[in-house]
Amino acid sequence: ANFRNLFINGDMSIAQRATSATGLTGSSYPTIDRMSMQAASAGTWTQSQSTDVPTGEGFATSLKMDCTTANGSLSSGSYLIIDQRFEGQMLQHLKKGTSNSQKVTLSFFVKSAKTGTYIVNIRDDDNTRNISKSYTISSADTWEKKVIVFDADTSGALDNDNAQSFAVLFFLAAGSDRSSGTLATSWESLTNANRAVGQVNLADSTDNDWYLTGVQLEVGDQATDFEHLPPDVNLQRCERYLEVFADGTESGEDTHYFASAAYYASGNVHAVVRFKTRKRAVPTITSTNASNHFAFTRNGGDDQFDSFIGYLPSTFDTMVYQNSTGGGGTAGHGGSVKTNNASAKCTADAEL
Repeated sequence: ANFRNLFINGDMSIAQRATSATGLTGSSYPTIDRMSMQAASAGTWTQSQSTDVPTGEGFATSLKMDCTTANGSLSSGSYLIIDQRFEGQMLQHLKKGTSNSQKVTLSFFVKSAKTGTYIVNIRDDDNTRNISKSYTISSADTWEKKVIVFDADTSGALDNDNAQSFAVLFFLAAGSDRSSGTLATSWESLTNANRAVGQVNLADSTDNDWYLTGVQLEVGDQATDFEHLPPDVNLQRCERYLEVFADGTESGEDTHYFASAAYYASGNVHAVVRFKTRKRAVPTITSTNASNHFAFTRNGGDDQFDSFIGYLPSTFDTMVYQNSTGGGGTAGHGGSVKTNNASAKCTADAEL
């Protein structure tokens, strides 16, 4: 079946934010689209989009975690997790909370310098329930395919909306708060201590790394071959949650024209940006803010400025404006807005 893979961007091919991020110690979306990092007191990390992939499987990219500052003695509250979150309306066909609830199978390729036991946890956020399964990395620095079947859950239906209902979490480190109980190998009410029992500490050496690609979550108890999607389809699925609508690298000449605009008043430029993909929810608009990152192009030249401010965004579009352009301008005069630096970027973020 088409779109049998519930996991978005499982081949790690889309990285709109960045292809590398350093000095990571907390929780964010650093690089790969739809892949969240959660961390507390578990060392310092570089995350990147890597070209190290399993041979002959059709993948070109993977997610890499590289430990740059170790923590060999985790505190009780320490954790390091890579996860993806799901809207409830995307998972209604799992029939969760009914007598017809479906099993799901998670398959993926993984590689690490550190062998041992790792934990994958599925969390039902609507009903505060979860289930965990372990897998073993047997050979250091060797790509291995893992297949894990998770039981059906007849308790707790998922909300049919665009909010977060479900998450798949790959544990990489876990302090005693999340590892001191009995591993929840069957669906149960969420108890933190039962979520990651037996998890190795990937943060215990700067020699450690961890790679992931080919992640597929599908209905049933059998793993099928990874569903390779065309790049444009994969990008559109990611853009529901994050869209880069102005990017200084896009044209190759640091000049990406991304909207028509006009002077609302002297020095006050307004533009409306129509998103390529409708967002999951009203997004947060952000812009880089550095010297002359953007410009308003009009008859007579460019008026440069540092950043954009988002105003009244919707799931379809947003206004962006700047009150202090370098050239002044005249109310009513039209033109275009563009990036003016290779590092300039504007984003609409509607992530879960």
